[in-house]
Amino acid sequence: MKSMGASQRRPIYMDHHATTPLDQRVFEAMVPYFLDEFGNAASVDHVYGATASAAVDRAREQIASLINARPDEIIFTSGATESDNLAIVGVAEHQASKGKHIISAATEHKAVLDTCAYLERRGWRVTYLPVDHQGLIDPDDVRAAITPETVLITVMTANNEVGSIAPVAEIGRIAKEHAVAFHTDAAQAAAYVDLDVERDNVSLMSLSAHKMYGPKGVGALYVRNRNPRIRLEPMIHGGGHERGFRSGTLNVPGIVGMGAASWLCRDASIEATSIAHLRDRLWSAVSQSVPGVVVNGSPERRLANNLSITIRGVENRSLLIALREDVAMSTGSACTTMKIEPSHVLRAMGRSDTEAHETVRLSLGRFTSCDDADLVAERLCAVIPSLRRLSRIA
Repeated sequence: MKSMGASQRRPIYMDHHATTPLDQRVFEAMVPYFLDEFGNAASVDHVYGATASAAVDRAREQIASLINARPDEIIFTSGATESDNLAIVGVAEHQASKGKHIISAATEHKAVLDTCAYLERRGWRVTYLPVDHQGLIDPDDVRAAITPETVLITVMTANNEVGSIAPVAEIGRIAKEHAVAFHTDAAQAAAYVDLDVERDNVSLMSLSAHKMYGPKGVGALYVRNRNPRIRLEPMIHGGGHERGFRSGTLNVPGIVGMGAASWLCRDASIEATSIAHLRDRLWSAVSQSVPGVVVNGSPERRLANNLSITIRGVENRSLLIALREDVAMSTGSACTTMKIEPSHVLRAMGRSDTEAHETVRLSLGRFTSCDDADLVAERLCAVIPSLRRLSRIA
């Protein structure tokens, strides 16, 4: 696939945390299931349904292989938001007789925070752990927060704004020691991080196809089926599909696409190395030419494609407007960009409201080229000084 660079007269795409372009190979895998192989995967009494069912089974295997799970532990959903809701509400309601306490983090995605807030309105208690200046929680804080009433710990694998990668293995070990279910939203991590639900003692994991070069509108929830088996109360009823956890006719083309995308991400660490090189090339060019620019997040435990930077003296929306013909980037989470309040992630990391409004997120991807990175750096270095001058005049 060609890079989305200036040669196509479109802005260079630097917003892969919001969504990724569909990989051509994924598209080609999906096409037959829109046209000739259009069967319902639940109608296995004839060849159309049986073919669709076999394709779904193959996708389960591909996704399970990516995270070292079993195929029967993969539940298909409409995306990571639904997966988060099903995991959190499903465990909470099934375990309500044991306790009504959940542990999360202040920097979680809104799909987790809003779901926890929903449960709080219904009588559950939620502990939101703080993070340090790099956006990381302390596993000892997790251990200290556990009570006899705790039924779930939910901490994302990698933050969608600053890219910091959580100490998932340590949290999983603590959760196992206390016999508490551990859920992690790994939507941002799947394409760039080695995921292993067995190694890390993960009970539930949310995934999204469109964050790993697959189609929008399809996701998955890993639900551990042994040692120990996790039980959920379903949120969508009718038909008993997906082990009874999520009823509804399966999106076969989307599921096939997610399977293909997962298979292409099986060498995530190799691809991450090349993407990190481009990210560092971009950062080096900007930091050497423009003073007063700092990186947010952990310098070591950060997604390979993430570059969240605070540019002193430049309002982020002014920068986005100035570069809208050249670079497609964002101020933060795609789920909250319609709101103008400062990022809850940056505030939790100790940043001021002013610093939050001076922060932009650039996220690279599989098809980002060296030319793309260089052109983005060039445009940033050209525009920032002029925006600073205008800010001082105003």
